[in-house]
Amino acid sequence: MSADHDGTQFTVLGGVGAIDAAGLADRYAYPDTPSGCWVRANMIASADGGATSAGKSGGLGGAGDKALFGMLRELADVVLVGAATARVEDYSGVTFDAAQRAARRDRGQAEIPPVAVLTRSGSVDPDAKLFTRTDVPPLVFTSSGAAPGARDRLGARAEVIDASGSDPDSLDLAGVLDVLAGRGLRRVLAEGGPGILGMLIAEDLLDELCLSVSPVLVGGAAGRVVTGEADGRTALRLRHALTDDDGYLFLSYVRAAAADAR
Repeated sequence: MSADHDGTQFTVLGGVGAIDAAGLADRYAYPDTPSGCWVRANMIASADGGATSAGKSGGLGGAGDKALFGMLRELADVVLVGAATARVEDYSGVTFDAAQRAARRDRGQAEIPPVAVLTRSGSVDPDAKLFTRTDVPPLVFTSSGAAPGARDRLGARAEVIDASGSDPDSLDLAGVLDVLAGRGLRRVLAEGGPGILGMLIAEDLLDELCLSVSPVLVGGAAGRVVTGEADGRTALRLRHALTDDDGYLFLSYVRAAAADAR
């Protein structure tokens, strides 16, 4: 049977040689953004589409995924995460060694990117590692009604920012990105959770999806990497596809509209 009977051209992805750390950084370099932020999400899923194993995304990772996870953090100005994901995955602040810090200084970046936490309720534990084991105080974006209480609980451990917009009980993600851009934090790395990604997609704010596909089947009731109330369809373009010796796939997709604008 002809593979191109309907006009489709299939391509076998073959190896072109190993990629070192510098080559990996080049492939994942953020584009120049004269205004606003470039929002990149990094997620992992099993081969059957599950976003977690034993309740955590970390259960799907391997050595290659962990290396890429670290590289993406190293390139980012800020790490964006939902409070629930930070709690479940037991987040602490971002840490880098001396060489990584020097490389960031050479790129004109702060040595350590802050973690920006999204929470409507402002219900975060001030004794969590995110606030006690970090070199840079996190940014906590919350609603106007929850902001005073969050400031009282967190004190100097975090900067609490009202990000309600016109609705005092919700988060205005576009407003969050405006605040980050105003601080020069334009290279945004969103690490989830699925609900946060769903909100970014619904508001057309996600520019790039880095998806690691783990060579395992998890079955059960594991959720997806994106959830949300609204159905939608966002066209993507494949930027590149990488693999490692363990059979993971590392895919980078760029929103078609963002790719056209580059």
